[in-house]
Amino acid sequence: MLPLPVTIFTTGVFALMLTTLGLLVSLRRRDLKLLIGDGDDMSLRRRIRAHGNFIENAPMIILLVLALEAVLATSNLVWPVAVILIISRLLHAIGAISGNPRLIFPAMLSQHAIFVICGIWLLIQTLSHLAQAA
Repeated sequence: MLPLPVTIFTTGVFALMLTTLGLLVSLRRRDLKLLIGDGDDMSLRRRIRAHGNFIENAPMIILLVLALEAVLATSNLVWPVAVILIISRLLHAIGAISGNPRLIFPAMLSQHAIFVICGIWLLIQTLSHLAQAA
């Protein structure tokens, strides 16, 4: 069996998403013949922001999924969390690039909710384990 399948799957999806978002920035820069900055181009600015936001959040998502998978091991609960986070990143990227805030809001709301719920749960698990060991 593949170790940490949820983490590996999520990382694979995110590697493809990061590549796609980076390529969208590069292709727009090529079209504008622009090496640095955004050239005051709204499309490029949105692509840069979508890429940047992904970079800001994807590492934490991978770490969160890894921590959950390490604690829960074979539990099927990790998959739904990972899927929600993947969908939230997809919705956010599409919303940011298209300028559609109706996609961004639910994406960020679901991601932040998962972060808070899972963060608290991981802290409780850690403190419980430490208390039992003492």
